[in-house]
Amino acid sequence: MWSGAIAPIGRGLTLTLLCLGILLSHSPVWAQSSATATFAGGCFWCMEKPFDQLPGVQNTIVGYTGGRVVNPTYRQVSAGNTGHAEAVQVTYNPSQVNYETLLQVFWHNVDPLDAGGQFCDRGTQYRASIFYHNDAQRKAAIASKSALAKQFSQPIATAIAPSQTFYPAEHYHQNYYQTHPVRYRIYRFGCGRDQRLTERWGKSAHP
Repeated sequence: MWSGAIAPIGRGLTLTLLCLGILLSHSPVWAQSSATATFAGGCFWCMEKPFDQLPGVQNTIVGYTGGRVVNPTYRQVSAGNTGHAEAVQVTYNPSQVNYETLLQVFWHNVDPLDAGGQFCDRGTQYRASIFYHNDAQRKAAIASKSALAKQFSQPIATAIAPSQTFYPAEHYHQNYYQTHPVRYRIYRFGCGRDQRLTERWGKSAHP
């Protein structure tokens, strides 16, 4: 007698759980809570702050990517023989800040017309690049570059390339603008970074 009563209850419970699972899978709670973006814009000390102060960004870390040497050191990369660029990897919440906004922040913190490096730092290790992590990022990067090209008579030198292994830089490079604020400000001024950014984008375009 009990076996016949249990079966309908079991089937009903299964259907209830199945429906609940379908509902939850479409709920914002289950939406992607973090994503990764990678940008190279010259000295990586200067690329963390603009993203750190952007609502929706969860974390930034500086490092090396785009080259051929495994686990490179700062000395190796700065010498220009690894193929890597100094870069910043950004972890962000797509529901709070979209990739297009990150691209806008990136563009306004680089000189997109400079093909030989960025500001006073010269060489491919200081090149400006967008490293996309998926096809949506690739399309967004291409679209933003095309739109930017209409603002200048010179070609946009910034490269768009697929992401590669990202190697975090040594600890003392992380959050340098916070740990060494005076040296950071002296470097930015001495390198002519802010002066050039103001020339390209206006006074309010960079931190």
